[in-house]
Amino acid sequence: MATTLDQIKLNIPDSDRQNPSVSILLELLEQHAETIALQKEKIQQLKDEIARLKGQKPKPKIFPSKLSKKGKKKSNGKRPGSAKKKKTANLEIHETKRIQPESIPPGSTFNGLKPYTVQGLKISVHNTRYLLEQWETPEGKIISGKLPSEIDGHFDHTLNTFILHQYHHCHVTQPLLLEQLREWGVDISSGQLNNILTENKDSFHAEKDAILSAGLRYSSHVNVDDTGARHNGKNGYCTHIGNDFFAWFESTESKSRINFLSLLRAGASDYVLNDDAFEYMEQKRLPKSSFALLLNHPVKEFMDTEQWEQHLKELGIVKPRHIQIATEGALFGCVLSQLPRSLVIVSDDAGQFNILNHALCWIHAERTLAKIIAPSDKKRQILEEVRQQIWQFYDELKGYKKSPSQKEKDRLSEKFETIFTQKTDFQTLNEALQRLHKNKSELLLVLDRPEIPLHNNLSENDIREYVKKRKVSGSTRSEAGRRCRDTFASIKKTCRKLGVSFWQYLEDRLSGKNTIPPLPHIIEQANTAPG
Repeated sequence: MATTLDQIKLNIPDSDRQNPSVSILLELLEQHAETIALQKEKIQQLKDEIARLKGQKPKPKIFPSKLSKKGKKKSNGKRPGSAKKKKTANLEIHETKRIQPESIPPGSTFNGLKPYTVQGLKISVHNTRYLLEQWETPEGKIISGKLPSEIDGHFDHTLNTFILHQYHHCHVTQPLLLEQLREWGVDISSGQLNNILTENKDSFHAEKDAILSAGLRYSSHVNVDDTGARHNGKNGYCTHIGNDFFAWFESTESKSRINFLSLLRAGASDYVLNDDAFEYMEQKRLPKSSFALLLNHPVKEFMDTEQWEQHLKELGIVKPRHIQIATEGALFGCVLSQLPRSLVIVSDDAGQFNILNHALCWIHAERTLAKIIAPSDKKRQILEEVRQQIWQFYDELKGYKKSPSQKEKDRLSEKFETIFTQKTDFQTLNEALQRLHKNKSELLLVLDRPEIPLHNNLSENDIREYVKKRKVSGSTRSEAGRRCRDTFASIKKTCRKLGVSFWQYLEDRLSGKNTIPPLPHIIEQANTAPG
């Protein structure tokens, strides 16, 4: 415990305080203590200012509690909020034990049973040895008994379910999971554990790809975002596509528009030159010579990337910029041949996502103003007033989503013009408002499509699950490991959104029962159900 100045004074005898040297030292200590207190306050003010400039919250002011130490209780002696239903009322009871009192006095009468429920788990190894009978037929042929259909290898489906659930849902690393299994008595090697996590997962991969196809086909909008995803020692990216009904992740080496369009093909690999593709190329100003070569060639569909690149090479389209525009156009044509044209893509304004009907996240847009550093109190006040206007407008947009009308649509459109074309005494702010005004159609798409969200929080929340896994387990090394991480992240988040237990899903699929409908079918039902 630090010694205070008052404690020092108390420890100095009165006779020593008359010494001039002691008196001078005490005065110096008082001056230093006051200086330190002022510096501490100033340092905290500077920290709060730095936090404000970074868009962070300053140190909170925590006031002392007004409650007594014992806390307030109801008149019946229970704390507030404790009047809840019995937690064990709907539990499945696996075993019932009846317990008598230690001694029952003579003449006592039975007065009923008082239930007391104890929840527990049985964690133990359960090994089964199958003895396959072998018989020799009169013809000399050996016939043998067959293992049950649910047996696939030397580890049963419950153990496989536990391993996948621990790794993908609970973020337990492979070394810790291996140690845990061995402590329980499971005889398993690190190679066998890795095989359970990454090998023979084609059925899961197929269902994951079908999730994206169904999600895009039956949804009115999707949120998109990406994050870093190192693989095999190299930087890469993971793209998220999803909404309230599904989440889908895919890790690649690039986050270009070509990459995003390739993902939107939902498993398809073809390139299509149709009217949409040529319209895209015209908008991106593909040179007329290259445009004519593609337009006049009789072949308009290509099965894969190899065929498409060979076609460009034969036509003499070799400049990187021209290849990029032509490839984006052919991918765009393929995407629109499969997806509804009304699909809205909500993003944080990353350029690769700006296709189809594009809507911007209001929270990311407002950050343009939040990053502005005001050089004076006057300009800081101007900035805060404008930001307040924008957040008030944001609240009005939320109200419009609940009850849209043409009158309110016109009013909000006019108010947008008023806010983002105003001229203040802060030139940096004026330029930021002008940049946001250029995105009017994307920021106000919600006026035409009230069902779409105003922000991209859903995508950021979904992708946080992937980031947690990346922080715990690090980067992936094998292609199978990367694919499984994407697949089970997609399936787990989709199960959660559809109200399906991830554990029950894994057990259902690994046991071969398949009683849970395919997740794409549930997505379709959720989007096509009345109301």
